[in-house]
Amino acid sequence: MATRARPPLVLLLCLCLASCLSSAIGGVSAAGNGYRTTAFLVDEGGRRLRAELAAVAGAGGGSTAAYGDDVQRLDVYASLETDSRLHVRIADADGPRWEVPQDVIPRPSPEFFLQTSRPGRPVLSTATSDLTFAIHASSPFRFAVSRRSTGDVLFDTSPNLVFKDRYLELTSSLPPPGRASLYGLGEQTKRTFRLQRNDTFTLWNSDIAAGNVDLNLYGSHPFYMDVRSGGGGAAHGVLLLNSNGMDVIYGGSYVTYKVIGGVLDFYFFAGPSPLAVVDQYTQLIGRPAPMPYWSFGFHQCRWGYKNVSDLEGVVAGYAKARIPLDVMWTDIDYMDAFKDFTLDPANFPADRLRPFVDRLHRNGQKYVVIIDPGISVNATYGTFIRAIKEDIFLKWNGSNYLGVVWPGNVSFPDFLNPRAAEFWAREIAAFRRTLPVDGLWIDMNEISNFVDPPPLNALDDPPYRIDNSGVRRPINNKTVPASAVHYGGVAEYDAHNLFGFLEARATHDALLRDTGRRPFVLSRSTFVGSGRYTAHWTGDNFATWDDLRYSINTMLSFGLFGIPMIGADICGFGGNTTEELCSRWIQLGAFYPFSRDHSAIGTVRRELYLWESVARSARKALGLRYRLLPYLYTLMYEAHTTGAPIARPLFFSYPGDVATYGIDRQFLLGRGVLVSPVLEPGATTVTAYFPAGRWFSLYDFSLAVATKTGKRVTLPAPADTVNVHVAGGNILPLQQPALTSSRVRQSVVHLLVALAEDGTATGDLFLDDGESPEMVGARSRWSQIKFSGATESGGSVVRVRSHVVHDSYAPSRTMVIAKVVLMGLRSPAPPKGFAVYANGVQVNASTAVDGGGGGNPEKGALGVAHVGGLSLVVGQEFDLKVVMTY
Repeated sequence: MATRARPPLVLLLCLCLASCLSSAIGGVSAAGNGYRTTAFLVDEGGRRLRAELAAVAGAGGGSTAAYGDDVQRLDVYASLETDSRLHVRIADADGPRWEVPQDVIPRPSPEFFLQTSRPGRPVLSTATSDLTFAIHASSPFRFAVSRRSTGDVLFDTSPNLVFKDRYLELTSSLPPPGRASLYGLGEQTKRTFRLQRNDTFTLWNSDIAAGNVDLNLYGSHPFYMDVRSGGGGAAHGVLLLNSNGMDVIYGGSYVTYKVIGGVLDFYFFAGPSPLAVVDQYTQLIGRPAPMPYWSFGFHQCRWGYKNVSDLEGVVAGYAKARIPLDVMWTDIDYMDAFKDFTLDPANFPADRLRPFVDRLHRNGQKYVVIIDPGISVNATYGTFIRAIKEDIFLKWNGSNYLGVVWPGNVSFPDFLNPRAAEFWAREIAAFRRTLPVDGLWIDMNEISNFVDPPPLNALDDPPYRIDNSGVRRPINNKTVPASAVHYGGVAEYDAHNLFGFLEARATHDALLRDTGRRPFVLSRSTFVGSGRYTAHWTGDNFATWDDLRYSINTMLSFGLFGIPMIGADICGFGGNTTEELCSRWIQLGAFYPFSRDHSAIGTVRRELYLWESVARSARKALGLRYRLLPYLYTLMYEAHTTGAPIARPLFFSYPGDVATYGIDRQFLLGRGVLVSPVLEPGATTVTAYFPAGRWFSLYDFSLAVATKTGKRVTLPAPADTVNVHVAGGNILPLQQPALTSSRVRQSVVHLLVALAEDGTATGDLFLDDGESPEMVGARSRWSQIKFSGATESGGSVVRVRSHVVHDSYAPSRTMVIAKVVLMGLRSPAPPKGFAVYANGVQVNASTAVDGGGGGNPEKGALGVAHVGGLSLVVGQEFDLKVVMTY
């Protein structure tokens, strides 16, 4: 290894802050004296750096007493792993510590040995990257990450770095209030999507009802996105890849991490667009798993279904009410004494339940059941007997840990043990021979425990108490003990937040192996990268108007976390819903990526057909959702290939519009479908924000808003209607509504062309069989078609073209586009006639025109043309020209 160069006395001044951090975060932490840089190396390419740090002695010559002794020597590794991703890792120089395993998040190793040294500045900067890393010249040790193109400082640490055995602390400053808007750091139910100053985010996976705000819930995602006002809304992302418990304090002008173990392993993502940030983030943590097509239909569940007849009645109720239903679910009621992989012999016997599932399948519908990780300790229970034989349970104090959940005494599979995943797969396969379920719902996997384990050793009571449950409750409370031991000697203290991730991976892989089809898994507990294996729902919410509102914030947050298949329990899980609340909730929930009605035992039933007003709302909102299924499924393809959320905040499409940064009562599906739900009781209007451009109603295709700048508009919101609009410039592929997604797939396609002010529009369509394991790949069959539209000859001619990017999915060669709707035609009067040409040949198409201005001069005389009677093959390129005469 080359000789280490001594740090220079002066660094590049533009990379250092002009002033110290405010007294609130500046200076040395009471928990430590900081570290000084003793040596560093930078490779000749300016892409990798290694520095050595030594603890600064206190006034008495030693460590501070708070939270234990300082680690005396640290290594800092910084690397521009790609032009858009910077990795900064601070670790103990004298020995290994727990880190997120490589098989959880596969990633480049930070360990490297440089062959050459470069005297001068400890700075990483290249001409091809917009990220710059620099160690400050001042002591104690600090570092900064800046944006090379603008000089904007993205992350700038204070001198109070603390690194102890079970307590790490690091603070970064943020720009003055108003410049930085932060999002992420979950999972918590929040009143707003944008983070509010002076809030603490505790990351310790817990079975706490999601109806409680501001408490740590089921998942841990130490990632945030920072969108800066000015400069077009440049965004960047910050991940602390650490699975230990932590508090993250957002003070408005700073972010402080207080972590109870592991290492400080930071990744910075350059953006600069919000979409680019999630692309770069999911490139590291893993792309979201493709979800089967049927999972985008509507799902119905309840904890408390009594028997198979109850299930049959629910399915019949939806059919009679003409409300779409794709998937029927069953909660723990179906089990024999709540034991996994069993059926209640009295109420859900195999000879009744199996024919019910077979009927669902014949009707194009699916069936999903719940399983919990706790395995009943019962000497006559086959699953337990096999688990004991394989020795795959979590250990504590020399034997299998014994907890208590629904079946009573249970032990928990240790999914860090490779044999546990094999055991799990065999149990799932055996169960599916009895009952061919189409997906699995894994719950209680934080891990939830109905008892509080007593402390066994120091791991059960760390020196720093994170703000667990908002009252700094012990980390063992209602979960397995931190002193429990996993395979390989790994402490639950370190791996606690990984359990849901590991169970989801094992469940996903088991279903894939058993079915050969694309798995559907729904997990309550998640971690960084869980989107590679599972969908998620927001947990045990309450039937309140507040919970209705908050569901949007959680949905948008999980889009940032790389888990785009996300939704909340429609009409609320706990408590009794009202007719009005349930009606408004399905209007919103119909546009969750994952749309499921689910309620708790002992509460009023809330299947959507039980109230006629709710049924009307459901038919209208779900009818539109089912028409939009090809669009939603295309968004799934985009999510799988780029990480882009399906449901997005408005600033994803309008990052330069600062007014969108605080909007969390509306959201976008993809880049241009805007959902503006009613979120208060008694409301008959909704005030919605519309960014600059044209916005057309997706119900009647009329122009609702046309504005040069963003504006708020009060819209009528009748009791059965949710406002959904499409932005000009988008082309949406639609199919015809039906009661199941499989029937929708068999219908003709309509293209909805919403012309922008400049007369253009674009769109995409992705097609495959909806169930092949790979959405794209050498072994899959798929088609991708891009559409474009433009006006010519002063607006009297509209051309819509398709470009087939890929076409190996055979049905795309028989599927036809039967109708094209052109919205936003600028015409002083209705056209006198039409001529329609397909690939240069005039066709006998039907045409009709609606006026679009509605007498509103602000909207102008914009019209809508319906061009029907077409037969344009989706998998063949076409050039459609519509000529209007006046």
